[in-house]
Amino acid sequence: MTQATPQPQQHPTATPGTLDAFMPLLFVALWSTGFIGAKLGLPYVEPLTFLAIRFAIVAVLMLAVVTLVRAPWPPSGRAWLHIGVSGLLVHGVYLGGVFIAIGHGLPSGITALVVGLQPLLTALVAGALLGEKVRPAQWAGLALGFTGVALVVAGKVATVPGGALVGMLLPAVLALLGITAGTLYQKRFCPAFDLRTGSVIQYLPCVVAMAVLAYATETMAVQWSGEFLFALGWLVLVLSLGAVSLLNLLIRRGGAVNVASLFYLTPPMTALVAWAVFGETLSGWALAGMALAATGVWMARQTSR
Repeated sequence: MTQATPQPQQHPTATPGTLDAFMPLLFVALWSTGFIGAKLGLPYVEPLTFLAIRFAIVAVLMLAVVTLVRAPWPPSGRAWLHIGVSGLLVHGVYLGGVFIAIGHGLPSGITALVVGLQPLLTALVAGALLGEKVRPAQWAGLALGFTGVALVVAGKVATVPGGALVGMLLPAVLALLGITAGTLYQKRFCPAFDLRTGSVIQYLPCVVAMAVLAYATETMAVQWSGEFLFALGWLVLVLSLGAVSLLNLLIRRGGAVNVASLFYLTPPMTALVAWAVFGETLSGWALAGMALAATGVWMARQTSR
């Protein structure tokens, strides 16, 4: 009698399931609160000082976790370099630009709109750098998503004087370039690494860069109020540890355009949180923009699978 050959077991993680569908939604929900955390904390500390403190706490916490569980470090110096560069771009340049822009008075909605160009910018260069083909339906989804984002934050633009707007936009544009370059760089050079040791390697150069820049350009004074401590704790635990870990997993599992399209959902979600927390109003156009942004993201992600 011929014995049947045992078939390899199929693991739940091998096929898209509930967890794979839930991760992007959770990432958007967590990532969107970053603008709210910045708005809460920046009245009590200057932007780069805020980030230096935040990055230092994250690095210390993750180093303690790594030591406790004996997580593996990257095997080569080249891997260390790639992970460190990706962290400097995704965390240092991106968050530095966002915090400086908001700290100088740019409404978080406009900042989110500028950063919302990331999916389109990523799609433009993903083909050349990563060999990803962007289909016509994806382009339509990306364009529809950006239109939705623009509708969500359109009312915020009128609140900023025209003469001051250009200077405020420069750090936001820098943030856009940082998050786009960082996502593409990580996808190409270090898409998979241990999230525990990788976090330490990503945040250490950010600590040094933010501390040096803060020392050179800011007073580094901090008002240790309860609201500031809450904002700092939220940004450390929920954003830097939670949302960033999800971002790394999404970059590992999906295409660059697929991941970038999720950032279209950040401004609508931020507007909803601001409505719930600060009582900011939502116009009919904003609600329509949220629907357009969600539809555009769905189109971009459906055709990229």
